[in-house]
Amino acid sequence: MSKLNIIKPIINRDITGQKPGVSFEFFPPKTTEMEEILWSSINRLSYFKSNFVSVTYGAGGSTRERTHKTIEKIIQNTDLIPAAHLTCVGADKSSINEVAKSYWDLGVRKIVALRGDPPEKNQKYAPHPQGYLNAADLVNGLKKVANFEILVACYPEIHTDSKNFDDDLDNLKRKIDSGASCAITQLFFDDEVYLRWIEKVRTAGINIPIIPGIMPITNFISTLKFCKMCGASIPDWLKSLFQGLDNDQETRKLIGAVVAAEQCRRLQAEGISDFHFYTLNRADLTYAICHILGLTQDSGD
Repeated sequence: MSKLNIIKPIINRDITGQKPGVSFEFFPPKTTEMEEILWSSINRLSYFKSNFVSVTYGAGGSTRERTHKTIEKIIQNTDLIPAAHLTCVGADKSSINEVAKSYWDLGVRKIVALRGDPPEKNQKYAPHPQGYLNAADLVNGLKKVANFEILVACYPEIHTDSKNFDDDLDNLKRKIDSGASCAITQLFFDDEVYLRWIEKVRTAGINIPIIPGIMPITNFISTLKFCKMCGASIPDWLKSLFQGLDNDQETRKLIGAVVAAEQCRRLQAEGISDFHFYTLNRADLTYAICHILGLTQDSGD
């Protein structure tokens, strides 16, 4: 696929039709400067009336207090609907349940329930001796704590710990059977991979809403490293767009916005109506993409 073929469809399409639903992911800041960037991004993206905003949770509860503080501030200072992440790694059931109960008392009704990754690189996942075994077990436990709406992760290119596609699909089914009512995909850049995967998922009888996870690219080298770690592929045509731009951040951002917007447009044409943006706490690209998709500040849509 050429660069012109990527750009032209956005220009030629009518963006006055159906507007998509959007949600945004943020992570809790470590410093005062990062907190200022986060809240600038939250405030700017709040124009789009998102379905929800999620806040990540570090391995073993490493960001527990910062995540809770961020969620609390969102509830107190915005009209946004928060979805708090919770993981199984490095914690027993009672401490996880305690965090969940504190979120419920705070007013949180959505939880993104994840197994989580080991805190050390190249370390194999092992459940806490008194903890939840996996994401499905976590979902089951959270539903006993309170009547949360629980979202889970899913993987168009299968999880790196799954033996094969069927194994990965069985794991998603277990999470749904345990009480999950929605799933968000890991990032992907090849729409054909996603479309083939979602067809197999629906054929298998899985009918819950599945929201594509969209990652606007700002730093291509970092994105390559992350995709290698999580098993997401990057098409050759996408690699070619970022060649020679290691020291040209502004051009990278422009290309990243165009590529992500076109990805959403193509998925919209296939009947996808909602998108979850991995913002990395930066609003500029996601804001531009939402605007291209027809969500405007003036309309409030």
